[in-house]
Amino acid sequence: MKKLIEKVRNGLDLTDGDVRFVLPLLLSEAVPDETKAEFLLALHEKGETAEEVASFVELLMERAHDPQIDPAELPGPMIDVCGTGGDGLDFFNVSTTIMFILAAGGAKDINVWQKISAPGLAIHEMGTARMGRDPKTSVLNANNQAHDSKNLFMTDGACMVSSSCVNPSLTYMALTARACDFAVSAMKKNEL
Repeated sequence: MKKLIEKVRNGLDLTDGDVRFVLPLLLSEAVPDETKAEFLLALHEKGETAEEVASFVELLMERAHDPQIDPAELPGPMIDVCGTGGDGLDFFNVSTTIMFILAAGGAKDINVWQKISAPGLAIHEMGTARMGRDPKTSVLNANNQAHDSKNLFMTDGACMVSSSCVNPSLTYMALTARACDFAVSAMKKNEL
């Protein structure tokens, strides 16, 4: 990897063969994060060419696994709860991507937690059941009621597609209170 670091520092572009050599190293836990960051920063400083980016994308697509799900056959939006890696399958994942972006931006001492956990074991999981008006693009309505099952209310973080850096627990409580108020009102009117 050191030879490729020097190559890009000297302003030379990576060949497809170079990318084929370096990608497994970037994904390997055996290569120190500092070395990966050094390579990515040198590549960024040189300026990535369209051919280099295309080579990385092509190789990463070769590593991708098709889940064999036909979205046209699903009753609603497809929900991905894969986690962030750490499964030992050498996948390219979001936390690794963020690490690369931070390193390229000059960040130091980047620590990425890549221990996979099953859905529900982590606190404040968010975004698996988007809230919205259109049942084609969302799972829940404004009252946290499922579009497809009127007696199902989800008042955790599933409806939230993003969050700030602060604890969302009070927001969850407010969503729950609003959903309960709506559900009780609908039950009294025999609408549920």
